[in-house]
Amino acid sequence: MTLALGIVYGIIGIVTLTLVLLHSGRGGGLSDMFGGGLGAAAAGSTQMERNLDRLTIVFSLVFAILTLVLAFVINA
Repeated sequence: MTLALGIVYGIIGIVTLTLVLLHSGRGGGLSDMFGGGLGAAAAGSTQMERNLDRLTIVFSLVFAILTLVLAFVINA
């Protein structure tokens, strides 16, 4: 069980990292490479940015919960 949780934890971590890097920051970020950057006036207002925000929040929460679950499983 610990091995399976560890594998899922690694995958969730990589996906979360990718989602965070896709966000456009002050300088544009990696999302400009994929057509996400529309300029400073439209930053954060597109449907794509809102969905990216939601996905990042969901994966971050899953990552945090999985961290706690793994801590309890390893110490049990």
